[in-house]
Amino acid sequence: MRRREFITLLSGAAAWPLAARAQQSAMPVVGFLGTGSPQSDAFRVAAVRQGLTEAGYVEGQNVAFEYRWAENQYERLEALAAELVRRNVAVIASIGGINSAVAAKSSTAIIPIVFATGGDPIKAGLVASLNRPGGNVTGVSFLTETLVTKQFEVLHQTVPSATLIGLLVNPTLTIAEAERSDLLATVESLGQKLLIVKATTDSELDAAFVTLAQQHPGALMVMGDAFFLSRRDKLVELTARQRIPTVYNLREYVAAGGLMSYGTNITEAHRIAGLYAGRIIKGEKPADLPVQQSTKVEFAINLRTAKALGLDVPLPLLGRADEVIE
Repeated sequence: MRRREFITLLSGAAAWPLAARAQQSAMPVVGFLGTGSPQSDAFRVAAVRQGLTEAGYVEGQNVAFEYRWAENQYERLEALAAELVRRNVAVIASIGGINSAVAAKSSTAIIPIVFATGGDPIKAGLVASLNRPGGNVTGVSFLTETLVTKQFEVLHQTVPSATLIGLLVNPTLTIAEAERSDLLATVESLGQKLLIVKATTDSELDAAFVTLAQQHPGALMVMGDAFFLSRRDKLVELTARQRIPTVYNLREYVAAGGLMSYGTNITEAHRIAGLYAGRIIKGEKPADLPVQQSTKVEFAINLRTAKALGLDVPLPLLGRADEVIE
C-alpha cells in the first residue's frame, strides 16, 4: 500500500468515532422525569418507549434517552427537572404523576413537557384547558379519584361482613374532598365505618400497618399514589402478613400478588404520552395537542391471593373481571 493511501485510510478510521458521536449528539433527547426508581417505574418507561416507537422513534437509531429519578423524594424533583433543562432535551416525559409534571413545568416555559397523571391537570395549573392546553405542556389524564366508590363496591361484594374499612392515603396526594365525602357516605349507608391511615415514607407505611393491626379492619383500600405504587411489593407483603383483603387502583398491584384492583389502565395512558412525545419531536406544539383522557378501566382479581385469605370471590364478580390470575 502506498504511503499516501495508508495515511488517508488511517485518517478516515480516526474520524469514524467522531462521526458516530456527532450523529448521536444530533439525535433528539427525551428526558424522563420519574418520582420512583428505574425498577418501580420500569413499566411506565416501557409504555412511553412503545408510544415513541409507534411514532417512529427508536433508541439509538434516531432518539436518545436521559433519566432522572427522585427515588420517592418529591422535594428532589425540581432540581432533577432543572438538570434535564440544562441538558437541553427535546421533550420532558413526566412519568411520576402530578408532582413530577408540576416540577417540570416550574423548571421551563420553553422545553415541551408531556405528562401522564391521574390528577386534574387544570387544577394543578399545568394547562389552561383540556382542549387548548396553551404553553409548553400537554399529556394524558386518566381516571383515579372518580373510581374510589367503585373500588369500595367490589371490595364490599367480596368481603360483605367487614364492618371497619381501612383507607390508606398519602396526605400530600389525598383524594378529592368530594370523593372522600362520597366514599364516607357509601360506607356509612351500609352500617360500616372508615379508618383512615396515612403514609408518605417507608417508616410511616410501617406505622400505618401497626395501627391497622391494632384496629383490625375487615378490609383495606389503598388510594392511588406514585409512592404506594413504587412500594407495591411491600404493600402486598404487609397486607398478606395481616391477612387483610385489599383493593388497589391498578392491576400492577394484583400482578405483584395483591387481591384485586379496579382502575384505569395507566400503561395505555403512558403509551399515548409516548405518541405525543413523538409528535412533538416531529414539530407539533404542545399548545396545539389537546390533553387526552384515558378512560379505559380494568378490573383484576388474583385468585391465588383470595385462596390464601380464605375468600370465595362471588361468581358474578369473577364474570366482570377483565383479568383473573389463577
